[in-house]
Amino acid sequence: MEILPPENPFIPFTSDYGFKVTFGNESNTLFLRRALQALIGSKASILEVAFDKNAFEGVTKDSRSGIFDLSCVDERGNHFIVEMQLGHFPAIYQRLQFYIFQKLNVQVHKGKFNFKDIPKMYGIAILRHKLDDEKEYHNVSQFKNQHNRVTTDTVTLVVVELEKFTKTAEACVSDLDKLLYTMKVLSEAQEGKLPTQYPAFWTEEWLQTAIQELDLRVMPPEKRLAYEMTLAANAYAIQQEQEKVEAARAEGEAIGEARGEAIGEARGEAKARAEAEAEKQALKREAEAEKYALKKEMVRQLLAGKFSDEDIAKYTGETPEFVQRVKMEIAEEEAKNDEG
Repeated sequence: MEILPPENPFIPFTSDYGFKVTFGNESNTLFLRRALQALIGSKASILEVAFDKNAFEGVTKDSRSGIFDLSCVDERGNHFIVEMQLGHFPAIYQRLQFYIFQKLNVQVHKGKFNFKDIPKMYGIAILRHKLDDEKEYHNVSQFKNQHNRVTTDTVTLVVVELEKFTKTAEACVSDLDKLLYTMKVLSEAQEGKLPTQYPAFWTEEWLQTAIQELDLRVMPPEKRLAYEMTLAANAYAIQQEQEKVEAARAEGEAIGEARGEAIGEARGEAKARAEAEAEKQALKREAEAEKYALKKEMVRQLLAGKFSDEDIAKYTGETPEFVQRVKMEIAEEEAKNDEG
């Protein structure tokens, strides 16, 4: 099965597999260290990093919603949580705070309640979509007082909105811009947006380390198999959610019918049946909408994996025409987001 057309040889950064083999690469942390340094705006190099398996089990993934978490610690004892979010997630700051405060609580209880020794905590989220209409694509937040002075640098939240990043390769000078350009361009490979001439900075060792992990042309068979198995797992997880929706719809219909019978005894058969039928149809429409949304997200995930329309139709149990229609909807939504 052909996963990628020849002109688009890269697995997207924003796929769960892409995130795991780049940011979550435990055998070579060069890319992760340089990326963290760029994201937090640190002038000091991060020399070492260890994955914090006790906190988040290293790298975890939620195939249905597209959320991936990574927790690690550098040689200075600074803690990092990195999350990638494919969907719209307005509450991302609250989510990062929840993670960070959990880790802070663990650090305090591990020690002797010496608050001066609490390490710095960085919560980092990379979002595929934008949160608002502001121009800033890289936001760094800390606790400040009424005079805009930082009161503590223990907690820092970093949120990146890839949709807002529009710089060309020629305009990318900083490591941050090189990172975001690479992530966005490789993630859009399936849309035919790869540059005809790759930017010179893609030859930098830290970026090459990540790009090579995402290049299917040089991927050994065992990694290719792991990638395809990950895509299949995603499709299966979404299929399970779809089955839950189907079960909920059937249950809703049964409840509607039972309620109709009860109402019929009190108000009269004809009126009760009409009300029951209306409720049944409303539940059916709601279930159909949820089912369609899940199918649509399934198509979106498989498109990111470079599956053909025929393969996507097979995974979703739909026709290629359905896949084409959903692809058009996704393209229209992304076009609207670009205009916004």
